[in-house]
Amino acid sequence: MVRFTMFRRFPFCRAQAMNTRLTFKSLLYAGACAIALTCAVAAHASVVIAATRLVYNQKESEVTVRLTNAGQSPALVQAWIDKGDPKAAPASIDVPFTVTPPVSRIDPGKGQTLRIFRMGEPAAKDHESVYWLNVLEIPPEATGEQAGDNKLQLAFRTRIKLFYRPDGLQGRAEEAPAQLTWRLTTKNGHSALESHNPTAYSVSLTGVDVTNGGKTAVFDDGVMILPGETKALPLKGFLPGSAASTVRYKALNDYGGTVQGETPAR
Repeated sequence: MVRFTMFRRFPFCRAQAMNTRLTFKSLLYAGACAIALTCAVAAHASVVIAATRLVYNQKESEVTVRLTNAGQSPALVQAWIDKGDPKAAPASIDVPFTVTPPVSRIDPGKGQTLRIFRMGEPAAKDHESVYWLNVLEIPPEATGEQAGDNKLQLAFRTRIKLFYRPDGLQGRAEEAPAQLTWRLTTKNGHSALESHNPTAYSVSLTGVDVTNGGKTAVFDDGVMILPGETKALPLKGFLPGSAASTVRYKALNDYGGTVQGETPAR
């Protein structure tokens, strides 16, 4: 919920209003920028998730994750799982998992454990599926001296990946990044690097650089390549494409740590 009154009326005589119109507009603009900057700096979530990703193996009856309120006020938390659409309403999502408790209050310095149960079987049997755990933190209503019109209240939502792995998948998750295949191509007239994932595991890349003919181009955005998927990664920088290319990548493992590798591109 956002509530604030930015400006109020002040008495001006006509001559003062005419002479200060531009100055007042400038002050309003500067004030608005200052308020926005203050909110951007001060706003932060109090509830911390003790993981950056979760892996749910088929043989497990449940997986858990710990939430901690590192703030100074109680927080109301809502948790749910979606299939990848961040705009989907929790009540409209159909997933084979449930989270308990779906709503909880966490006092300052205290924690809450979320338990995730499988209620059915995901459709895919030959590769892992990706879902998202949502944690929405709703701040308490301001009371007493903190209450008033000039207040900005923000609700924070954090989403982390939930990987479901059926039994009997070929290969190992930690080997998947090294098995990606790479090919130099073009996209919209610019150099691009096409990556194909032939494994049964999703690969999350945090950065890639390509060296070709003494020049280097980079892809510095995060991207996830699903099992069997091919994606073209737009590169920053020009590559001549007339010599052998070397790809260096950074990927995330099951624990959120970074692994690096090097491989030739076709």
